[in-house]
Amino acid sequence: MIEAQHNQEKQLKLIEIEEDYDSPPPGNGSSAFCDPAFAGNKTLPLHRWVPWIAGFSSDFVRDALTRYLDGKATVLDPFAGVGTTLIEAFLFGHDVIGFEVNPYPALACRTKLYAYRIAAEELRHEILRFQAFYNEQFLSGYKPKSMLPKGFKTRSEFYSPQVLHKVLILHDFIDTIESPYLQDLFKLAFASTMVRYSNYSYEPSLGRRVSSGKEEIRDFPVGQTIVSKLWEMAQDIAWFQAHVQNDQASAQVINDSFFEYQAYLSPESVDLVVTSPPYLNNYHYNRNTRPQLYWLGYAKHPQDLKHLEEANFGKFWQTVRDQECLDLNFPLPRTDIAERLQALRQLHPEKHIYGGNGWANYAASYFNDCYRFAIGLNYVLKPGGVALVVIGNSILQGILIPTDQYFAKIAESVGLELVRIDIPRTTRVGNSIIQSSVRVEKAHDSHQLYEAIVELRKK
Repeated sequence: MIEAQHNQEKQLKLIEIEEDYDSPPPGNGSSAFCDPAFAGNKTLPLHRWVPWIAGFSSDFVRDALTRYLDGKATVLDPFAGVGTTLIEAFLFGHDVIGFEVNPYPALACRTKLYAYRIAAEELRHEILRFQAFYNEQFLSGYKPKSMLPKGFKTRSEFYSPQVLHKVLILHDFIDTIESPYLQDLFKLAFASTMVRYSNYSYEPSLGRRVSSGKEEIRDFPVGQTIVSKLWEMAQDIAWFQAHVQNDQASAQVINDSFFEYQAYLSPESVDLVVTSPPYLNNYHYNRNTRPQLYWLGYAKHPQDLKHLEEANFGKFWQTVRDQECLDLNFPLPRTDIAERLQALRQLHPEKHIYGGNGWANYAASYFNDCYRFAIGLNYVLKPGGVALVVIGNSILQGILIPTDQYFAKIAESVGLELVRIDIPRTTRVGNSIIQSSVRVEKAHDSHQLYEAIVELRKK
């Protein structure tokens, strides 16, 4: 036991290099950027439509647009999520392009961006029509035509019978909506609230309510919840229409991986990139949006989600943990990335797929995608164009992984200029990856999670 501990300590004494990769760049009060934390979006028009665990603040995007752009430009978000970058840039009158591989957040992006086209009277009429339809069918003993999504399986009932009946009435109504814009709006009103009245909750990953000490939901005012959401949306659409600076600006949401950029974008066609790729924390976006993907008709069988697993940035630990050894596909001299991954790989072989090798495979896959991402940025940016990449560090099996610093070096290796690494948030919560007894050793007291903004420029 003592010898094993000695070997582990020896593995963690990484080679001497010019930079200290165990210490983040100075930040907090000295940051030149607005805090990118997403929490502030929860009360803002359009941004409040969809709760989302990841993303950044509209203030941060607005600050970037003002700072780096002078006149109409093309703004890209390669990992659009629910559309913060796209909405803010479109409001400023810029042409916007977003890639989002997951169909549910892609729907949210598209619905938000196109909402300014919806006439207020038409939306009001459809909300009132829904209220009348729902009340009539609920009181009449109506048997819904809609059914549970085929292939959607959960460990316990996702909806109680009473709630399910109400949800199916809603879906019957959605099928009667002729306008695709209005239909998407109603779908999003449901998808953004559907977990609230289910027997599951986000803690932050999706799990049964009873597993987190909460009671199951036997009944819920589904109709009233949807109507309230729709009136909130109607209010925000009126605000959107009053504030958009150029309704002739183009908006494109591409439901595909950014790694397919050559099929959609011309070289040197983007002025500014504001984005945040998935962090190295194994948050499983696809599994956590599984209810939305099935109920919105994007999946009918688990195999329908496989392509999302394969297309995800950095893969997932679950998809690479049992492979013998995944290594970096690129050299990165003058850093300790290879040595740090090797130290991680040799930890706890007795845990098999739960040991260090599986997590080293995950980290290597992640950085291989960082390399592909950097090549894509170099392809799409105009000379002098800027990319702001919000990214967090990680701690795997007790080993600090300075993701931001490695990504910056990767970007430099493909020809981009590193302007700076800024740390607006020196403390970031991440217990799902740090404290899990299955996934990690106890993190060193000196190690902490932080959030960085890597500013890059095309030469």
